Amino acid sequence: MFAHSPPGDDLFGQPPISGLRQEEEFVSLQEERALIDRINASKLSPFRFQQWTGKRLTHSYGWSYDFQTGKFAPTDPVPEWLRPLRARAECFAGLARGELVQALLIRYDPGAGIGWHRDRPVFRDVVGISLGEAATMRFRQRNRDHFKRVNVPLPPRGIYHLSGEVRHEWEHSIAEMPAPRWSITFRSLV
Repeated sequence: MFAHSPPGDDLFGQPPISGLRQEEEFVSLQEERALIDRINASKLSPFRFQQWTGKRLTHSYGWSYDFQTGKFAPTDPVPEWLRPLRARAECFAGLARGELVQALLIRYDPGAGIGWHRDRPVFRDVVGISLGEAATMRFRQRNRDHFKRVNVPLPPRGIYHLSGEVRHEWEHSIAEMPAPRWSITFRSLV
């Protein structure tokens, strides 16, 4: 599927971590602008984790996980404007149509990032699309008394898929950024 090695791959075309797959220019510049406008027009609200409020704004479709209560529940269906992109993301990830049942919209204002975490165990595949500012996704895996670390660039308009080892055995984070960034993260259920 690649004409060249995507960012994060080594010289031999292998991903730096098993289960990580990427592609640049998954959406066009015109699509990126339209998606950013749609995200900004969505019902975004500050991300909350227990008593902490994050600097990023989010909205979930399909399924929602409440980090204050620990409840996982159905929410607003994936909107019509997002369905063609979801179908393309499923194709990229080699998933059957309809497997990506959750969509998370995120706007990262300047100074926002995401701390170290693994996506909730209720989710299986994680497919993300980066828009706006380029970012670096940082990965770490605990090895006895230290962490093995890998940094992977997330270029604007690119897509990534986390499955298998990278999804279940590594944590990931995104450092604070100086300029706005948006993302759409699709997830399948276990």
